[in-house]
This record gives sequence, structure tokens and C-alpha cells, in this order.
Amino acid sequence: MSFDPLLQLGLTVIAVIANALSAFAGGGAGLVQLPALILLGLPFASALATHKVASVALGVGAAGRHWRASSLNRNLSGLLLLAGLPGVWLGANAVLAIPDRVATAALGLLTLGLGVYSARRSELGRTDNPAPLNTRTVGIGAAVLFGIGILNGSLTSGTGLFVTLWLVRWFGLSYSRAVAHTLILVGLGWNGSGALVLGFSGEIHWAWLPALIAGSLIGGYLGAHLSLVRGSGMVKRAFEALALLMGASLLIRAFGSTFGSI
Repeated sequence: MSFDPLLQLGLTVIAVIANALSAFAGGGAGLVQLPALILLGLPFASALATHKVASVALGVGAAGRHWRASSLNRNLSGLLLLAGLPGVWLGANAVLAIPDRVATAALGLLTLGLGVYSARRSELGRTDNPAPLNTRTVGIGAAVLFGIGILNGSLTSGTGLFVTLWLVRWFGLSYSRAVAHTLILVGLGWNGSGALVLGFSGEIHWAWLPALIAGSLIGGYLGAHLSLVRGSGMVKRAFEALALLMGASLLIRAFGSTFGSI
């Protein structure tokens, strides 16, 4: 395949936009990047694997900014990895028993619910009030993170938003700090593990990865910087808007072909 500079530039721009949005709101790069790869001609399986590998660079870009701001809680970070990674591995290796359309529709409804839930609670996540990591908090928190990890490994789209809201709602983080944990630990740890599994599938479109990785690094850093500068109030509103958009997008993906055939 010949090198197409315009295509590579377009891929970089798409990745910058998608990952800056994700780094600012706490998830959702797949809302832009994954459909774009499909529209550019990749089969779904190849687009998904390529997007997953490129999304690791989002975590690298965001990490560079958030580590400078000392945004991470070490104990909570360890819990996120210990509870989530087994779920990611399980999800990436398992074949879900439910049909893909049903799973996508369910994820769309849940994502819409996240946006509505956050929007109805005006003070949620505006200030940082970490919950004590006692047995109850850790036990229930880890169980939910394990479940989200399974979704991340198998369905991939939108699960960063679930982690962000869970860190806000259950662990008491502000939206800005929750986004920092999601981007670095989910972006690097969870997505890196999923990308490793998908790398052995042979579906990755390697020719497009350099442009996507470069755009993800730039977008991740820019979005993380903006979230720190603008504060939790703006991040909260961006999270809610993105959750509503992603939920609607997933429902359209699930039911679009059905409506189109009527």
C-alpha cells in the first residue's frame, strides 16, 4: 500500500480531536475515532483493534500532564488496576453470550443513564471529597470496577465514562481527579492489556497506527491540560454532553440497520 500523506494527516487530525475530547471529559474517544476508521474503509474488527492500540497513546499523553499536577491517589490507583485488569482480560478473551446488537443497545441505554444521572445532581463531583478506603468501599468498588473491566475488554466503547462516574459517585473524587485516574489507569493499564490481546488477533491495521498514535498523544495532553485549567464544573458538563451523545450513537448503531430495512 502506497503512502498517502493526506490520509495520514486526516488520521492525525481525527485522533487529536477524538482524544482531546476524551481527555477532557473522561472517556469517549471511540465516539469519533472508531466510526471514522470504519468510514475510511476498515472492517469493524480491524477498526476496533487498531483503535484499541492507538488509544493507549491517549493515556501516555494525558499521563504527562496529570503526573505533573500530582492528580493521582496511589491506593485508589492500585485498586483500579487490581480490580479492573482481571475483568479486562476476561472480557477480551471471552465470547459474550448475548448478541452484539443487544449488548450495544444495553450499553447505549446505560451511557444515556450516566449523563442523565450526573445532570440531575448539580453538585456531584464539583469538589474533591475522597471516601475512606474501608472494607465496604473497597469491596463494592472493586466488584463494580471488575464488571466495568469486562465491558472494557469485550465491548470497548464508552467504558471510560463508566469508570469516571463511578470514581465520582462511589469514591468521592471531583470530576477533574476522576478523569485523571481514568485516563492514565484505564488508558494505559486497561487499554494496554486489551491491546496486547488484540495484537495477537492479526486484525490491527499497522499502516495507520503512527498517525493515530501521534494524534492520540497530542490530543491526550491537550485535553488533560484543558481539564485541569477549566476545573471540575466544566469537566462535569462535558462529561454529561459526551455521555448523552455516545449513548445516542450506540443506540443508533444498534437499531439503525433494523430501521433501515423497514
